[in-house]
Amino acid sequence: METSPNIHVGITKKKHIEFRLAGKFSSNELNQTLLDTYVASGENQKLTLQGSNQTLSFEKEVTLLPCNLSADYFEIKEVVIGIDFHWEQKEDQKFQGALKLMLVGDEIQVINILPVENYLISVISSEMSATSSLNLLKAHAIISRSWLLAQIAKQNELVQSKAMYQLIHETDEEYIRWYDREDHTLFHVCADDHCQRYQGITRANNPRVVEAVQETMGQVLMYDNKICDARFSKSCGGVAERFENCWEPVPHPYLTAVIDHPEPTQLHTMDLTLEKNATLFIHANPEAFCNTKDEKVLTQVLNNYDLVAKDFYRWQVTYSQEQLSALVFKKSGIDFGQIIDLMPIERGTSGRLIKLKIIGTKKTRIVGKELEIRRWFSESHLYSSAFTIEKLNFTGTVPGNFILHGAGWGHGVGLCQIGAAVMGEKGFTFTEILMHYYRNAEIVKIY
Repeated sequence: METSPNIHVGITKKKHIEFRLAGKFSSNELNQTLLDTYVASGENQKLTLQGSNQTLSFEKEVTLLPCNLSADYFEIKEVVIGIDFHWEQKEDQKFQGALKLMLVGDEIQVINILPVENYLISVISSEMSATSSLNLLKAHAIISRSWLLAQIAKQNELVQSKAMYQLIHETDEEYIRWYDREDHTLFHVCADDHCQRYQGITRANNPRVVEAVQETMGQVLMYDNKICDARFSKSCGGVAERFENCWEPVPHPYLTAVIDHPEPTQLHTMDLTLEKNATLFIHANPEAFCNTKDEKVLTQVLNNYDLVAKDFYRWQVTYSQEQLSALVFKKSGIDFGQIIDLMPIERGTSGRLIKLKIIGTKKTRIVGKELEIRRWFSESHLYSSAFTIEKLNFTGTVPGNFILHGAGWGHGVGLCQIGAAVMGEKGFTFTEILMHYYRNAEIVKIY
């Protein structure tokens, strides 16, 4: 690989897409350049672009190319961001690169095509603050580049092998599901938190991010001659989780249990797959890089809509019987009746629940993996699946209230963003940060 490859990013999909071309755009299907505001829709099974002075029609798709990559951009109106999260909202977003529109059923899929390095500048500017240390930004540039290129390689392997990628295992007794990126078939990654938060040039690029991306250009994490699937989350809660406990059951030696502290205590070194140890760990407040309330550090990683969450290292959520049974019914589609018990069945290396048994008056079932558990037990997402269950106020065998005592924010696999921010502030180099979270990996420049 000699140059930065292009990436296809899925921005949004809906029946009508309003967009504005700010600068001249061309297309192989047209003998003219375009500069206008259009509404894209499906008309008579064709893709139609309605402008102020003209109507354009295409079979199923069109790609509009900027005449000047650095100066021209397009704006998509009312893009939904933070899908299914507590801060979900709409905003108009601007993007550099090519605009691809595809008619999928009766909806229009919007895809942005641009060089990987340009994409990274936007992603990391969205993820990180201008106050972030350069070493944190360089570390993030390398893991974002690695994750991205690993996803593209995996997609290509799946297409070539024509293998069925199984995400759900379901029986009468259990429902096990994990969420990954292989369900994207029309593009490489989406623009929301399901993949990596990407908002084009909607917000100004962080000059320090530009510096970090340029100075690490083409550098990736590698293990056994393959680009690492370099995952990251907000806060590991003190101990990182293993890859196979959150996604497909394939171990990655570089995504393993990492104690997020230079001087581990007895709490850190306990086997957190054991319920009694996980309970002790989650109910304690052990030292860790990510155990911080330092606003200077937190604002490096958390945007305004994330900063509403202050208690993420250790947290708790309380539900009444009525709230919990209604919520689980709504999110799972299964009527458990009244919830009698929530029984941990399997935990990972960070204490995160991999399998949880829900015992109701009408139904009993096991749910997993970690993100599916988080989805069933919150209107949006629980901070993590590292939680214990306290039951109170019984009427007979039925609890009146449940308190979930939790640790960490996110799946906890790979780099812990808040922990890495603390490391950067303490003067650790980007290499030291990466080697802390990705054991057994190495940094290699591939273009």
